[in-house]
Amino acid sequence: MAWTWQYEGVEGQPADLPAGAPEPPEFPTQSDAESWVGEVWRELREAGIHAVTLFEDDHKTYGPMSLDPA
Repeated sequence: MAWTWQYEGVEGQPADLPAGAPEPPEFPTQSDAESWVGEVWRELREAGIHAVTLFEDDHKTYGPMSLDPA
């Protein structure tokens, strides 16, 4: 099993990796994936990513989760 993040744009569409955004790695656990996004969400937002969705293999676990300020 692999946990991955999908980046999403302002309209909720899947987004290509923008310049300056960290490449989303595969993670062995959900906890590892969540810890990583907790560390880099500001970098993602600054690179133009507006939301992320977490997948376990091809199953959507949750999301989209907004990275925009409340």
